[in-house]
Amino acid sequence: MSPLSSYRNLFSLTGAIYVIIAFLARLPLAMSQIGALLLVSAVTGSYGAGGAAAGATAVVNAVASPLAGALTDRVGQRRVLLVQSVVGAAGLIWLVLAAASYTSGEAWWPLVLIAGASGAFLPQVGTMARVRWRPIARRSGRAEQRMVDAAFSYEGAADEASFVLGPALVGVVAAILNPSAALITAGVLLGVFGLWFALHPTATVVPKPDRSVAAVRLPAVLFVLVFAQLTIGMIFGSVQAGASVLATEAGEPGLTGLLHALLGIGSVTAGLAVVAVPEAFRYENRLRLFTVALAVLSLPLLLVSSIGGLVPVLVVLGLAVAPSMITTFTLAERISPPSRLGAAMTLLAAATGLGYAIGSSAAGRLADWGGYTPAFAVTIVGASSAAIISLAGARALRRAQSTRLPREATS
Repeated sequence: MSPLSSYRNLFSLTGAIYVIIAFLARLPLAMSQIGALLLVSAVTGSYGAGGAAAGATAVVNAVASPLAGALTDRVGQRRVLLVQSVVGAAGLIWLVLAAASYTSGEAWWPLVLIAGASGAFLPQVGTMARVRWRPIARRSGRAEQRMVDAAFSYEGAADEASFVLGPALVGVVAAILNPSAALITAGVLLGVFGLWFALHPTATVVPKPDRSVAAVRLPAVLFVLVFAQLTIGMIFGSVQAGASVLATEAGEPGLTGLLHALLGIGSVTAGLAVVAVPEAFRYENRLRLFTVALAVLSLPLLLVSSIGGLVPVLVVLGLAVAPSMITTFTLAERISPPSRLGAAMTLLAAATGLGYAIGSSAAGRLADWGGYTPAFAVTIVGASSAAIISLAGARALRRAQSTRLPREATS
């Protein structure tokens, strides 16, 4: 079956409106981190402060998301997402108001704390959407695993597309108006589409919460994937920081979001094509191939000296990003017990956010010291680490797939 046919069949299970809602609802998370980076950097005049604010948003989200994911396993998605959408939107507006009252020379750490507080309630919509797809596919009566594979390929590409459109939207709004307007836009999107996603009927197809879920443990090998996602997150954070410094030095700070969005152009394209990979090509082998490609394709960043030179490097690097992420999430779904799938998916998403924080903070500090080249060196470290982890963990991942706990009966 061609990729186009696979996606046509997949989207027919839910209708186009759901796909649009789920995509728009994930934009605020992609917008919030770079929005915090630009806003705090602008009002304080420090890359380090901006990186710390973006990092705080990601770190606190990384800590809170697995807790929220585990809670959805117990009480269902709807109630958790409703609270996250309302409080998360309010948190982004709070950061804008705090930045508006900031005076040059004041301590900037309160802005970082507020950024972190907002990050605690930003929902991981992409992970919640992934949890919904298997029960949706099962109810359809079609080839379940093939439909789930198509769903995870789409969701990976959709996540990447959100990290293209999100930063691009921040860049456009910041250039036309200001960074505050960009974060307000993110808050409005979350308040509208986050709530809509929470209330959508697909939230009810997830198996009824199992009150004994605490007795089921996540497999230890899952943390191979967690660490792989953390290093991929480092790529996002460091590229964003390095692009911000390069654009600012070139006199075009408003291009930061657009430059970072370039990473997702190749990524979305490659991600959508992953569904065409033969099933015989085992998932752990795919992960090794894609992460090694990440390491190799990141090396040209050390040679970048202009905005024009950065453009093709980011587009090509993106070709390995979504396939790597799609494979880690697919492997996690294949080795995790269904009653803990919300926790497993959000744990991987949280690792991505934590990696973003590490990459953004480290690259920001190095940029204050030596400019964009040391910042991009963090990208290479992250990509190389992803390859090493995937190569070392391939055997354990293969065993986990063959000895996975039997899937629990679902309603």
